[in-house]
Amino acid sequence: MTWLIIGLVLFLGAHSIRMVADAWRTQAIASWGEKPFKGVYTLIALVGFYAMVTGYAEARLQTVALWTPPIATRHVSVLLMLFASVLMAAAYVPRNHLKMRMGHPMVLSVKVWALAHLLANGNLADVVLFGSFLVWSVFNFKAARARDRAAAQEALSLQSAGAENTSAKLSANTTATLLTLLIGVALWALFVFYLHVQLVGVSPLG
Repeated sequence: MTWLIIGLVLFLGAHSIRMVADAWRTQAIASWGEKPFKGVYTLIALVGFYAMVTGYAEARLQTVALWTPPIATRHVSVLLMLFASVLMAAAYVPRNHLKMRMGHPMVLSVKVWALAHLLANGNLADVVLFGSFLVWSVFNFKAARARDRAAAQEALSLQSAGAENTSAKLSANTTATLLTLLIGVALWALFVFYLHVQLVGVSPLG
């Protein structure tokens, strides 16, 4: 459990810098340079990811049951993972409706993924891992939307002051949205019917 917690602190901490210390992040990039900053950031995140995965694998062997999920929650979890997979695809396909409407589909994907796994798992290690990601994603999305509103307000102020608007507003593309749905469903099916068993050793269907 110790390595799981250390991994979570490093991994989620690295991914929380903009949320909790955005000004410091800007100063660090200006001082160190963008590439060195990203290098340190990536290294910390990778070390955290390794410690988190290793710690979770060890913690799962020491079963500490907090609650026993009903069978129905497994089916709910599988359905939620379909939404999580589509949201993940939306983060990478340009100009799809989901991305342009929600702004941060990757964070929402993590939120749904964490909730789905919390519903289907009641062991202490699962609650620590997925609960941490759920809390992180909630606060991260809130912070990201606040930055979006601030940026929109700043753009509106500049426009009111007569400044030239150099960023054209792009419209959502139906083809991109359909591609997002197709990729998301394919990704969901791949994980549910094959990869989850191979990587985790547990079938989400049984």
